[in-house]
Amino acid sequence: MMEDASGSRAAVEVEIAGEKYTLRTDADEEYTRRCAALVDERMRQIGGSGLDRKNAAIMTALSLSDELFQQEARIRDRSRALTGRIEEALEAADDVRPLPGEPSED
Repeated sequence: MMEDASGSRAAVEVEIAGEKYTLRTDADEEYTRRCAALVDERMRQIGGSGLDRKNAAIMTALSLSDELFQQEARIRDRSRALTGRIEEALEAADDVRPLPGEPSED
């Protein structure tokens, strides 16, 4: 988890799939609870399919990893597209001629 601004480690108690865990973290308490809630929600969804706790945890980790990698790919694709548009705009700006009466950059 990400470190908070103060850099202090705090104990945060969370519940995931009916089990209580005390997490020592540098992250903000609310952020830690949101992370735990997401894992808990996914564990309940996946665990409802009859898997034991260990296999549900593994499938949850794989599901969350898949979402992370897909999101990273979308961000990378958008970044490339945006970079291309910026480069096109800069090239177009280079082709703009000054208006009559404006100083030339020659």
